[in-house]
Amino acid sequence: MSAAFPMKEQIGFIQTDALTQIAAADTERTLDDARVAVLGKKGTLTQAAAGIKTVPPEDKAAVGQLLNAARAAITAALEAKQAALREIADRAALAGIDATLPARSLPVGSLHPLTQIRDQAIGILRRMGFVLADGPEIEDEFHCFDALNTPADHPARNEKDTFYFDSGKLLRTHTSSVQIRTMEAQAPPIRIIAPGSAYRRDEIDATHLSVFNQLEGLYVGTDVSLPDLKGTLEYFFHGLFGTSTEVRFRPHFFPFTEPSFEIDVKLQIRGQAPRWIEVAGCGMVDPAVFDAINRSRQDTAFDPEKTTGFAFGMGLDRLAMIRWGIKDIRLLIENDVRFLRQFG
Repeated sequence: MSAAFPMKEQIGFIQTDALTQIAAADTERTLDDARVAVLGKKGTLTQAAAGIKTVPPEDKAAVGQLLNAARAAITAALEAKQAALREIADRAALAGIDATLPARSLPVGSLHPLTQIRDQAIGILRRMGFVLADGPEIEDEFHCFDALNTPADHPARNEKDTFYFDSGKLLRTHTSSVQIRTMEAQAPPIRIIAPGSAYRRDEIDATHLSVFNQLEGLYVGTDVSLPDLKGTLEYFFHGLFGTSTEVRFRPHFFPFTEPSFEIDVKLQIRGQAPRWIEVAGCGMVDPAVFDAINRSRQDTAFDPEKTTGFAFGMGLDRLAMIRWGIKDIRLLIENDVRFLRQFG
């Protein structure tokens, strides 16, 4: 008898024993134990395969075929048993369930009204060629005030109006600081919008928060005019509130724009007479701002004799209140699901 016969007999025994263990397995855990015992690194069939080097050369092909056939049979048995055990588990999980009962409705979430108004506002402005810009919320006085032509005696720089740190830095009072940083980093033309949080020491009441959401825009080029500003913002508010919305511009004063305007829209509430509501501020960029940028950049990229631009800013919280008739701004931060559910 050839020396290979004991190996052949061993392979047959391993296969028979493995198939018996697989058939007896009643859980996926015991089935996996059977798999490891046979096909694992120290499994019986693995160890047998390692011994093929002792088989005479003339018998190695036959023994190799037996090993492959045994491995295939065991693997097929494992897969079949696993499928059968999972089917049994699925049936057990469904036991006692009446499939004819109507399904239970699951609550569906929705975006916060501030997120909705922000996304819509950004979408309208992006269609006009504006791109998103961002900047730090902890700022220095240059980017928040000095570069924006806001003198040291301006009320906005008072410690009672602005959150200052001991280091002299402060929480930005508007996202206009993003406009300054953008102009420092790139030359005209620039067309950006900067949504983000702003901070002021306001008393919290029905119309004021110490933290609010702002959206500002800036367009700088060589032939940017006041009609460009007016057309841009009229198109924006018509897109936000409807094409029939009336928009008006009132002369105003801002340190960083000249001329400057407040923007009102006429609000129509059912059962009430129409009334004008202030929604934003805007104006042509003051040449003093361009001068400050040039000094910071140490060049003349923003030459006031050649460069013009406009800027605008609005509170997203206020826009949301107008859009949905919300009378108390505090409702936007209280996370009351009963209130938020109506915007789904």
